[in-house]
Amino acid sequence: MVRGKSAERMSMNRPDVVEALPRMVVDPPAAPTPCRGRLVERARWEWRPADGGDPAARTEEFLAAHGLPLHDLARPAPRHHHDTVCGAALYLSAAAGALLAGGPAGAANPADLPEVAVVVYGHTDTPPAHPGPPTGWWRGPWTESWTPRQHATAVDAVRQAIGHGDVYQVNLVGHAAAPYTGDPLPALARLGRLPGARYGGVLTGPGWAIGCASPETLIELRGGTLTTRPIKGTRPATAAGRADLLASAKERAEHIMIVDLERNDLARIARTGSVHVDDLFAVRRWCDLWQAESTIRAHAADGLGLADLLRAVCPGGSVTGAPKLAALDHIAALEPVGRGASMGGLGWVDAGGIDLGLTIRTAAVDREAVHVWAGGGITWDSDPDAEVAEAAAKTAPVRATLA
Repeated sequence: MVRGKSAERMSMNRPDVVEALPRMVVDPPAAPTPCRGRLVERARWEWRPADGGDPAARTEEFLAAHGLPLHDLARPAPRHHHDTVCGAALYLSAAAGALLAGGPAGAANPADLPEVAVVVYGHTDTPPAHPGPPTGWWRGPWTESWTPRQHATAVDAVRQAIGHGDVYQVNLVGHAAAPYTGDPLPALARLGRLPGARYGGVLTGPGWAIGCASPETLIELRGGTLTTRPIKGTRPATAAGRADLLASAKERAEHIMIVDLERNDLARIARTGSVHVDDLFAVRRWCDLWQAESTIRAHAADGLGLADLLRAVCPGGSVTGAPKLAALDHIAALEPVGRGASMGGLGWVDAGGIDLGLTIRTAAVDREAVHVWAGGGITWDSDPDAEVAEAAAKTAPVRATLA
């Protein structure tokens, strides 16, 4: 694991030795389809708060040193060729995003994971062979970070803050962990194949792995166009559930608050007057749930670099609340454990642009346990028991896949 500046310099000059989990999976979310199965790691960099420095700036510098200069995203370079670096997986935790936004990082990460990881890939015509068949996988019982009553009490605390005028909306997230034995990577790979997982895939490191089944776009940039697709509003994937979601004034108000917040986030890094909403409150399906999604686009401002882009959009508005910094204060005060791999960003960057998913519907493993998270946005009209039930509905397919 990369720690400290001496380890960082070493990883800048040669691929890291990747070890500790039984098998390695090279299938990062949003990697180009023609390249999957042909990717080989060239170099990596990992960051934890003890390493210091600005993780956004250091990410941009590391990528530039490995053939991926992302200093002017309004003028993307041509896509990669076979004999050059293909691209890189990029992961930022919610805590790293909070730091970039100038807010509190919140409670400690319950998983032994870096807060930022960048893995640069090239191509190979001979995919690396797995060292052997996977070992048996056993997952023990879940231990929750809070009880349903504690979760409901936190919802009431947010409603009180809204009543006082401190915030308009706060996203609350709970966590659960379970011990495991054997190889967790096939289970994480199954997670990435869940229906509706636009950002399905697995990212691994020394002693850790993240499996993602996210349907939500944190930020995409192609051809100088920025796109974000916030998701807010959930119902069971039935005809009645769809009708109820479309008719819910509470869900629509919650959703539009976040659309406005993310329009403002994009406006900080976009050409003046270019921000527009293409699709408002469209109902999409993920597993057995309907979810409301909007699409917001803008043209990147001249000279926009990766670091400034990450500072503007992280952490995602749909998993923080509005106003974002005030919501982060309440999140840090109310959530009993950190968000770890959830509610951050995970995806792919290359010379042609960026495609990062928001790490909802995400699990992580370290050497000791498998971790999951789930939550929802709280507004004045929220019913505490309904919010607890919604979080359980969101995490149920993830937990079932990890059984």
